[in-house]
Amino acid sequence: MLYSPRLTDRILIVAGEASADLHAARTLHELQRLRPGLTAFGVGGPRLREAGLEALAPAEDISVMGLAEVLPRIPRILGILRMLGRAAAERRPRAALLVDLPDFNLRLAARLKKLGIPVVYYVSPTIWAWRQGRAKQIARVVDRMLCILPFEERFYEGTGVSARFVGHPFAERPPPAPPEAYRSALGLPASRTTIAMVPGSRPSELKRLLPPMLEAAERLRAAHPDAQFVVPVAPTLDRAALEPYLAAHRTLEVRLVDGRTEEVVGASDAALVKSGTATLEAGLMLRPMVVVYKLSWLSYAVARMLVKIAHVALVNILAGRGIVPELLQRDASPERMAAEVERLLGDRAAREAQIAALREVRASLGEPGAPLRVAEEVLGVMR
Repeated sequence: MLYSPRLTDRILIVAGEASADLHAARTLHELQRLRPGLTAFGVGGPRLREAGLEALAPAEDISVMGLAEVLPRIPRILGILRMLGRAAAERRPRAALLVDLPDFNLRLAARLKKLGIPVVYYVSPTIWAWRQGRAKQIARVVDRMLCILPFEERFYEGTGVSARFVGHPFAERPPPAPPEAYRSALGLPASRTTIAMVPGSRPSELKRLLPPMLEAAERLRAAHPDAQFVVPVAPTLDRAALEPYLAAHRTLEVRLVDGRTEEVVGASDAALVKSGTATLEAGLMLRPMVVVYKLSWLSYAVARMLVKIAHVALVNILAGRGIVPELLQRDASPERMAAEVERLLGDRAAREAQIAALREVRASLGEPGAPLRVAEEVLGVMR
């Protein structure tokens, strides 16, 4: 018997930054495969829109990091929040899939709860790092919490939250090929020293991280005249956003690649990677790397008071120890970046130790199939 889609087979999806957009797009593909005729509306980036999402607003409008960066955008963000609430009340989706972005999505979840719309939350807020009291708030507004890190599920025990570890979306990825294969695919010379620089997916991250990365690249080129540098441009950014920074380094050979972060890192001998999901994405390529990050002084001061974890890089958190260097705030200087990359290029024992630890992290992410498991959870609450 052929399936006949119903008019009510629609869901609301909200995803912010590039990684959330990718995870949500893969889940939407699975939903459409399992439930032909299903439609989705909400907020998403280019991958979600390509998957068929009717975007009422672009992800870039709500994906902002840091207190100082958020403040001027509050009117626009609150406007989108109200708009989504009205759209949900008018369209009555059978479920909502909210991906990451807790400060926005938990507020939206509260509005959806009042409308009687089931909420599946994908990518748990980091209650294990700070604001553990949020678990009680989550229990009031979320029907199903889907965790992507293996230790997160236990933090919801006894809170009333229905939580499940679904595996990490990156567990879908095959083991990496040799660097030469990625260099060939990207049109890079195979024999040259290759350094990846991953400055992030937000304009504020570019502003703080790309200039010192490029200064570090100048220092590394002095030691390695054959060096080539490769930068993946996140789908949420335009290449033009990088041009003002590159203009100050005209003699530096920097290749820009649209997306394809894992291939860029895979092509490298070592990588400079901004803290966040990108560290795990890069770590799974089993290439030596240095993690860097800078916030505004105000955002950093607030974070220092609230965050209670020993490490900030996801690969270090998963490993339970510092397997990759973390350069934060003043330590994220061109001098320190260049020195740490140089150590990974020249110290074979350090390289091999880090790669061995990254293999352990990769093995901890669960079995492939996370997008399918998430889709099944969404369909479960729709019933």
